[in-house]
Amino acid sequence: MPELPEVETVRRGLERWVARRTVAAAEVLHPRAVRRHTAGAGDFAGRLAGAEVAAVRRRGKYLWLPLFTGDGAAPSEALLAHLGMSGQLLVGEPGREREKHLRVRLTFADGGLDLRFVDQRTFGHLLVADLVPDAHGAPDETVPEPIRHIAPDPIEDAFDDAEFVRRLRRRRTGLKRALLDQSLISGVGNIYADEALWRAKLHGARPTETLTRAESERALAGAREVMALALAAGGTSFDRLYVNVNGESGYFDRSLEAYGREGQPCRRCGAPIRRDAFMNRSSFTCPVCQPRPRRARF
Repeated sequence: MPELPEVETVRRGLERWVARRTVAAAEVLHPRAVRRHTAGAGDFAGRLAGAEVAAVRRRGKYLWLPLFTGDGAAPSEALLAHLGMSGQLLVGEPGREREKHLRVRLTFADGGLDLRFVDQRTFGHLLVADLVPDAHGAPDETVPEPIRHIAPDPIEDAFDDAEFVRRLRRRRTGLKRALLDQSLISGVGNIYADEALWRAKLHGARPTETLTRAESERALAGAREVMALALAAGGTSFDRLYVNVNGESGYFDRSLEAYGREGQPCRRCGAPIRRDAFMNRSSFTCPVCQPRPRRARF
């Protein structure tokens, strides 16, 4: 599933190619793509037609396009997108061949590049949602109502380091589970949690209530570091399903230190990387650099 760096890469592409353009029409080709827009596909298309896209926003793994409706007021609603496992937001010439798994298509009043939501597995979704005040940001900041419970992510200005450390140390769970908790810190998924913990030299099964302030800060710094590196590489692509808006893959998988490297030597100490089952997924650690705690919470 795309994580924060991949979604931010897509956001930057949308900002370049879609922001400040007016939607001419929205075409829904598969109802599952707009299943969370409860008023239905017709209402979804109607609310987009004629709206101008403002600057593209993101929080964690969610993207949204605030919409000007032409009355001069600030946007009051937005097109909200979650890519799911295989969703792609692609821009290109309107006359190009339609993709096999094309779900939604937006055309624009200027007749230029269109925007397509392609999703092979149909776990992603789009909806038009009301914008509400952001409890975590400046007083005039807004977020789509369905994601108002999502915490800021570690590369947002709204992220409060001290509050994160305080809340993390008050939890009674495993460290990796906490990093995946979107109500505590958004945008961190399985891959980047493993990479952040490798950098911090902490095991994901470490009980959060045993963490020192310095250890908590190391985990956060590790998350920020790996996300910055992944962004510079355009994200991580393990298969052809993650691409940016131009259909190009990311290259950070070549720089992963822990995730997916079972049996390979740790680049820091040389010990073979270990894989453990974790929440129906896998977790990768160095048994030397990241010793498993005696009292583990995995």
